[in-house]
Amino acid sequence: MKKIKTLFTAATLALSLASCGGSDLDVAPSGVLTEEQVSNSENVDALIIAAYSYLGNDHYTAPNFLWPTGNLRAGDAHKGGNGPGDIFAYHALSLYQPIVPDMESFPPDLIDLNNKKWVRNYTGISRANSALAVIANAPDAIENSAAKQSELRFIRSIFYFDLKIHHKHIPWIDETMAQDQILSATNRELSDQELWDKIAADFEFAADNLPQTQEDVGRASALSAKAYLAKTLLYQAYEQNELHQVININKDKLVKVVALVDEIEQAGVYGLFDDYANNFLFESENGKESVFAIQRSLNDGSPDGRGSWPSALNAPMAGGFGCCGFHVPTDNFVNAFKTDQQGLPLFGSFNDFNYDMTSDSVDPRLDHTVAMEGKPFKYDETLIHGGDSWARAPGIYGNFTAMKDLEHPDCSCRGENGPFPIFSLNTPLIRYSDVLLWKAEALIELDRYDEALPIINRIRERAKQSTDKLNNASIYNIGLYTSFDSKEQARAALRFERRLELGLEGHRFFDLVRWGIAKETIDSYLAIEAVRKPYLVDAIFTKGKHEYLPIPNQQMILSGGSYTQNPGY
Repeated sequence: MKKIKTLFTAATLALSLASCGGSDLDVAPSGVLTEEQVSNSENVDALIIAAYSYLGNDHYTAPNFLWPTGNLRAGDAHKGGNGPGDIFAYHALSLYQPIVPDMESFPPDLIDLNNKKWVRNYTGISRANSALAVIANAPDAIENSAAKQSELRFIRSIFYFDLKIHHKHIPWIDETMAQDQILSATNRELSDQELWDKIAADFEFAADNLPQTQEDVGRASALSAKAYLAKTLLYQAYEQNELHQVININKDKLVKVVALVDEIEQAGVYGLFDDYANNFLFESENGKESVFAIQRSLNDGSPDGRGSWPSALNAPMAGGFGCCGFHVPTDNFVNAFKTDQQGLPLFGSFNDFNYDMTSDSVDPRLDHTVAMEGKPFKYDETLIHGGDSWARAPGIYGNFTAMKDLEHPDCSCRGENGPFPIFSLNTPLIRYSDVLLWKAEALIELDRYDEALPIINRIRERAKQSTDKLNNASIYNIGLYTSFDSKEQARAALRFERRLELGLEGHRFFDLVRWGIAKETIDSYLAIEAVRKPYLVDAIFTKGKHEYLPIPNQQMILSGGSYTQNPGY
């Protein structure tokens, strides 16, 4: 079970130290622990658990499962719900042009979700920094202080990584800074590359000072830290100018990515599930393919639990769920799973016509990822998707349902908050297949694409074998690549494979930005999808602007002029 959650109560008590901030009140608060009281190993560990818990303290308005910013902006999903006004900020993400620094300025939301996510990330960073300061001030009283620092720096830079891929230029705040330094910090003190260096340094410290594996499920290990370090270096390798154009691919960084993944592979701890389905089922979570995941829980002693709140709106409107029909896969995304006679992707023509389940062959991963009319939901042949009757606004968004972040409505992992179904299904942040594909990508960019071929084929071979749970719902045909004739062909295969393997897991938009192809990919998507879904007719992606979200207006104001806004906003 998720042993890490058992310390939640102690963590909550210890967190009262980390939560204290400036105030005009000089009255000493009651029930607050002093730094001296928490300066021992047990209570510092409680502070560490408090930092971990904040990863799962997210919500559909500020999710750490990045379906709004990673899937909607990439053309893989529509917002869904009851039309554009139902969480308008996410409608704005789909149209790009309405995104503004002050997302609170237009109704009907009146909540700046961009700012809310920013604040939650820095709150998580503050929890880690507060605990790091306790350790720094009492190192002799803390057992295994380097390992404890490592976990905190690991957690801190998960939040920083999230901020970095969303906003690019962010202020770096750590435990060494005094209050006046924090208040005067700018988001341009460090360059784009220097910020990546800071994040990488945290993960490298963790990799050097943590055990290879952890007894407690959910804790960071040296291997998960190496994985995050590899991911950071991969992103950093694609060097960008101020208008977010990729101007160089740093080969030295890519060599390090390959070496790190080699070390992870050689450890023999992780592996691919025999069946792709097991990555998205409650009963098999924390298995061998899970490199690092948010540990979701219900009835854990906290007021609302740490369940799958980011997906609380994403269940269909029928089938025993309740609400609310968000996160609807696009036609473009579904069509990407069609295959040719050899079982390979239809690179140039996949989106010419919409998928016909009676005649088109597909990659089996489609039916693990998307539920659609006439097919079983979550492998249950008695729970058949009802098409429009399962959707909230099918005339606007269609009636597909994204499945990976949902469980069966009868799962023992289910909880409810009013009409909203919540699950204690983990949120995978890094899967082993993702790690392998980083290595393949690095090898291709290093002109070693022949070495990338068996990695991609290994992922595809697993997909080919993952049909046992699918009830013969489709015509399955997936093949392997025999060779890559050029770097360009290998690159196209890798990029397509990431879309299929990691579909709707929140990675796609950030991949496009990293590769420097967001504008052309999204323009191609909109040219056809806007005809199929007319609400997209006003969508315009501006190059040099929409690769990143703006610095929230509230943060610009609070900085007193210290922050510089991103280009175009």
